[in-house]
Amino acid sequence: MKKHNYSAGPCILPQEVFEKSAQAILNFNDSGLSLLEISHRSKDFVAVMEEARALVLELLDLKDKGYQAIFLGGGASLEFLMVPYNLMKENGKAAYLNTGTWASGAIKEAKFFGTTTVVASSEEENFNHIPKGYTIPADADYFHCTSNNTIFGTQMKEFPETDIPVVCDMSSDIFSRKIDFSKFDIIYAGAQKNMGPAGTTLVVIKEEILGKTGRTIPSMLDYAKHIKADSMYNTPPVFPVYASLLTLQWLKKIGGIEAIEKINDAKAALLYNEIDRNPLFRGTAAVEDRSNMNATFLLNDESHAAKFDEMCKAAGINGLPGHRSVGGYRASMYNALPLESVQVLADVMKELETIV
Repeated sequence: MKKHNYSAGPCILPQEVFEKSAQAILNFNDSGLSLLEISHRSKDFVAVMEEARALVLELLDLKDKGYQAIFLGGGASLEFLMVPYNLMKENGKAAYLNTGTWASGAIKEAKFFGTTTVVASSEEENFNHIPKGYTIPADADYFHCTSNNTIFGTQMKEFPETDIPVVCDMSSDIFSRKIDFSKFDIIYAGAQKNMGPAGTTLVVIKEEILGKTGRTIPSMLDYAKHIKADSMYNTPPVFPVYASLLTLQWLKKIGGIEAIEKINDAKAALLYNEIDRNPLFRGTAAVEDRSNMNATFLLNDESHAAKFDEMCKAAGINGLPGHRSVGGYRASMYNALPLESVQVLADVMKELETIV
C-alpha cells in the first residue's frame, strides 16, 4: 500500500532522492566505494559540497549578491547560539519575535550574550497567530524571526522592514515559496523538513555583516571560519549534504521555487477548504496566518477520533497526530508531498462525515 507521509520532520523526500542516495551508499560515482566511507576531502565529495552550496544561492536568487551558503552540523538549534555569537556586540542587544517553541528556544540562548528584547509574542494565545504591528528597536544588533511554526501551524506571510540585520529561521518552509531572500542577512534551516535528512543545517550569510561584534568567537562557532574553509572547517555531515544536493537538483528540475510554490498553494487550499467545509473539523491557527507547510486541526467531537485514526491508517496516512502542545492533527505538506496524498486525506475526512 502506498504511504502518505505527513510526518513533521524528519519527513518525506522525493523518491528519486532515496533511490540515488541508496545507490551512492553502495557505490558512489562508480568508485567502488560507499559514500559513507570516502574522504570528505576527495575530489568527488568536494564537488558535491561545491555544487550544493552554489545551487542553494541559485535557487534563492542570491548568486553574486554577497552571500555564502554553508552546511553545518548541530541542527538549527545550534544556530540559536551561533547567531548571537556572530552578530551581538559586547553588551549588545537583539530583538526577537516570539511565535512558537523554536523561537522561544532562540530567545533563551540569546539571553546569554546580552539584552534580548521580545518585540511581540503570541504565547498567551498558545501561539495560534503571528503578532503584527510591533516596533523593532533601531539600536538592536539584529532582528530574529521564525518564518514557519511547525507545531502551531502558523506562517509569516510578510516580513517587517527594518534597517538592522534580519535573521530568519526558515527550517520548515525554506525553498517552499517565493520571497525576496535578499531582505535577510542570515537564513538558517535544518535540512530535515524540506531539503534532506536530519544531520545538517544550511546557513546562508551575507558576508558583510560578520566581524563586527568585537568579541572572540570560538572557532567552531565562527561563521567566518566555516566560510573561509568552504564549509569544511571540520568533517562535514557527508551523507546529509549529498542527499540535500539531490533534493535541490530535484527542485531545480521541476521548475524551482516558483513551480513548487504553486503546488504547495494547491495542496494547502485543498486541505484547508475541507477543514472549513467539514462540520466535524476545525483549524487551530488564525486563518490569515495558516501555514502552507503544517496544517493543524481538531475534531469537534473527540469521540470520533478512534474511527478517524482507523480510517487514516487504512488509507496509508502516516504521521498525522498533532504535537502534544496543540493536540489533534497536524498535516505536514512539505515540498515532496504530492497533491495526491492531500486528496487522500481530504477524502477520508469527507467519508468520516458520511458515517458518523
